[in-house]
Amino acid sequence: MEGDECGFAPESSDGHSQRGSVASSVTRAQDVLVYLVGDSAVHLCVEGVGCVSVHELGRSVREALHIPDAMQDVFAFWLCSPLLELQLKPKHQPYKLCRQWQDLLYRFTEALQEDISEDEPCLQYRRNVFYPKSKELQIEDEGVLRLLYDEARGNILLGRYPCDPGHWTSLGALSLALEEGPGLDNQKAAAVVREKKLSSFLPVHVAGAGGGLFSSLWGKGSRHAELEKKLLEEYQRIRSSAGSPPEPTQHLRQYLSTCHSLPYYGCAFFAGEIDKPVQGLLQRSGRKAVNVGISLEGVYVIDLKEKHVLLGLRFSELSWDHSYPEGEGDSHILWLEFDGEDAGVPVNKLLKIYSKQAELMSGLIEFCVELRSTSEAAAAVSEEDGVAPLPQTEERGGRGGGDGGLGARRGKLRRQSSVVCSRVNSLSTIDYVDNGKEIKRVKPKRAASFFTRQAQAPSYSAVEVSESLEQG
Repeated sequence: MEGDECGFAPESSDGHSQRGSVASSVTRAQDVLVYLVGDSAVHLCVEGVGCVSVHELGRSVREALHIPDAMQDVFAFWLCSPLLELQLKPKHQPYKLCRQWQDLLYRFTEALQEDISEDEPCLQYRRNVFYPKSKELQIEDEGVLRLLYDEARGNILLGRYPCDPGHWTSLGALSLALEEGPGLDNQKAAAVVREKKLSSFLPVHVAGAGGGLFSSLWGKGSRHAELEKKLLEEYQRIRSSAGSPPEPTQHLRQYLSTCHSLPYYGCAFFAGEIDKPVQGLLQRSGRKAVNVGISLEGVYVIDLKEKHVLLGLRFSELSWDHSYPEGEGDSHILWLEFDGEDAGVPVNKLLKIYSKQAELMSGLIEFCVELRSTSEAAAAVSEEDGVAPLPQTEERGGRGGGDGGLGARRGKLRRQSSVVCSRVNSLSTIDYVDNGKEIKRVKPKRAASFFTRQAQAPSYSAVEVSESLEQG
């Protein structure tokens, strides 16, 4: 990243201490760049930038973007770089956190020292992970919807939100309609797609690298032609169904509504690794890179390479904990416990996620659970007072089994081969029953919970941690 991408003007290197540099920025005005998703930015001139808080910056950004104050909870400030992403609290002071960025990278990433020394964060204004999807559907402001669309589209194209082929096409066609208008005939639409390339409308792992001398030998040419054909057909369907003229927010709402059907929409994402199942005669194993998405709805473990869900759990379906390294070479671990089966017998399954961000993940899960408990209690009070609560479209029952908690499914996204379905059988987990000492063989008796941290109280007693279980 280039020098000023942390969003603050550079300081002169005159030998002053960091404390002196921060103090000198208390009174003087400085330029601040607040980036939006898509690399556009809001340019602000801020007095006392060294001590300005996120809450204070928010007023200036909303004014510049014409975002109503009633929508202030939709977005939050993030410090982002290729190595780490952190959502800031209203009381945080971005300037000071930027100056501590290298310390944060050493604490929460496995990055090399050389990469850490060159990394700089940008201050970004994007969706608040704590903003409920149900409220998002009620937003009328076109500018707010456009910002949410830009972020969702970026996550779709980067593969951060895995989706099925039918949704690649519909989302890509909606993007084409939003960017170029819904009135293009087939020839003009095809020309736009070829000029901007498929990767502007479809996920990069789907579109891949187009063209090239040997593309036909590898089947890329025919694959791209088929993808382009389906994209244009879906665009023409949108064109024929659009009003005359279409409502400005119609396609924005359609895009976001489709993204809402993805369970990990709105998640904060963390880097981690999980154990691969032992394979082959030589019993080879290893680790697989994953993204861990956490939102108000639950926790989702996504295969970074294959772009599909390995495990999806609502908070009512899991227990969790975070363990610190006990010796040299040990890792921070986020433990997820959930119900499963072994040969048709109920067992508890433990998944180990290795990550220096395990502490952040555990803290976020705990906070989301507390928020949900508070909102559910408030809804119960409103119902008693005769006020009907808003329908919770994302709720799907109680504690579940080994299907990963995706519950009842809708449409193509919900079929068994869907990328959003959990693949519990492909995970390397620790299975145990009874008192935690018997890990391998199961008994037809419900297991107790390994953890005390749970979203809801278990109906069975806690298990004492045993050495053999901890070691896996």
